[in-house]
Amino acid sequence: MAAAKPTPLASADPARLRDAIRDRALAVGFDAVGFAPAALGPEARERLARFVAEGRHGDMGWMAERSDQRSHPQSLWDEARTVIALGTSYAPHDDPRRLAEHPDRGIVSVYARNRDYHDLIKGRLKTLAQWLAHQTKAGVKVFVDTAPVMEKPLAAQAGLGWQGKHTNLVSRDHGSWLFLGEIYTTLELPPDPPARDRCGSCDRCQTACPTAAFPAPYQIDARRCISYLTIEHKGPIPDELKPLMGNRIYGCDDCLAACPWNKFARATGEPAFLPRAELTAPRLADLAQLDDAGFRQVFSGSPIKRIGRDRFVRNVLVAIGNSGDPALRPVAAALCEDPSDVVREAAGWAAARLSGAADTHA
Repeated sequence: MAAAKPTPLASADPARLRDAIRDRALAVGFDAVGFAPAALGPEARERLARFVAEGRHGDMGWMAERSDQRSHPQSLWDEARTVIALGTSYAPHDDPRRLAEHPDRGIVSVYARNRDYHDLIKGRLKTLAQWLAHQTKAGVKVFVDTAPVMEKPLAAQAGLGWQGKHTNLVSRDHGSWLFLGEIYTTLELPPDPPARDRCGSCDRCQTACPTAAFPAPYQIDARRCISYLTIEHKGPIPDELKPLMGNRIYGCDDCLAACPWNKFARATGEPAFLPRAELTAPRLADLAQLDDAGFRQVFSGSPIKRIGRDRFVRNVLVAIGNSGDPALRPVAAALCEDPSDVVREAAGWAAARLSGAADTHA
C-alpha cells in the first residue's frame, strides 16, 4: 500500500499556514482572527494582580485561585506556542438601552437573549482545531470562557482590538460586540501586530455606567457592576446599589452600547444570537411568578439558567422595586414569604419601596 501523501499545509511555511488558518476560520463562521505568542506582557499580568489584590473581583474567588494560570498561558499548557484568537460578532439590531424607558419590562443583556453562545462558539472552535490538527499534526486545545484564560488581553495582543476604558475589547470593525474564543497550538506562527488603543479622550462608556463601576479609565470594580451583581453575586444586592440598577435583570450593556465605535458594527445575522421574542421586552410581573420548574422551562438552553430561579427572581424584584408602579406591589408582597432568603429580602425591599417607605440609600 502506498504511503499516505502529506497534506498540502503540512510543510507550508509559517506565513502561508497562518493565512490558510485565517481563511478557514472565516469560512467556518468567525468574524475576526488574529495570532499571538502564548505569553502575556507584564501590563496584563499587573492589571490582574492589582484587580485581585484590591478585592475588586468580589465573590469570584476562582479569579484569585487560578490567577497564575490566567497570567501565564503556558502554565495552562506548557507546549503551547501560539494563541489563535477568534471573535464572533453579536452586534444587536437596536440599542439595548431603549427598554430603560419601560420600567414594567426587564432588560436582559444582548448576549443572553437566545441560546448559550458558548455552545455555538465551541463547536466552531472544534471544527477549526480538528481541521488544523489534521492538516499539520500539531497539538491544539480550544477555550471559550471555560478555563483560566485572559481572553481580552490575548485578543488585543493578537490584533483583534484593544481593551477600552470599559475594560472590554473594542474592535474597529465590530465595536464592543465580540464573543471571544481561543485555540492554543504547538505551532510557531507569525504574530499579528497588537491593536492600537483608539479610545482617545472619549469617556462615554465611563459616564454611561449606572452604578459608577469604573474607578478610573481602564479599571473596573466588579462589586459595583450590574453584570456582576445580577449574575455572579449570590447574596442580597447591596441596598445602596439597588435603586441604580433600574430594570436591568440579567447583565448590563450600557458601557458597551455607549461606545462610538459601534457605528461600524454590522448587526448580526446569526440566528442563534437573534433575540427570542419572549426576551425582547419581558414583563416583570410574569417573570416574578416563575417557580423553579417554570424558570427551567423558560430558560432551557439559555445562559440565564446558570444562575438559578432564586437569583433571577431576586433581580426581577429589584427591578419591580425600581419601577415606581404601585400596581406591581402585590407581586412583590406575594414573595415576601418565599423559601429563598435572597428572594424574601428583595421582595421586602421592593414592596416597601413601592408603598412609599423611605429607603435610606435611595
